Amino acid sequence: MEKLNYEVGDIVKLKKQHPCGSSEWKIMRVGADFRLQCLGCGHQIMIARKLVEKNTRGLRKPED
Repeated sequence: MEKLNYEVGDIVKLKKQHPCGSSEWKIMRVGADFRLQCLGCGHQIMIARKLVEKNTRGLRKPED
């Protein structure tokens, strides 16, 4: 399996939906932990890199 290259500003689609209904998150910080911002409601979370890598269903660059 190919290793994805996560960068600040990328949009990641995760396996489970947020309670607001969105499953897309904007990456705000990259490291051992990621800070993600929900694109539906704006809620921010800190989550371990391992969990993000495991649950990623898609990764795209933001549209300009």
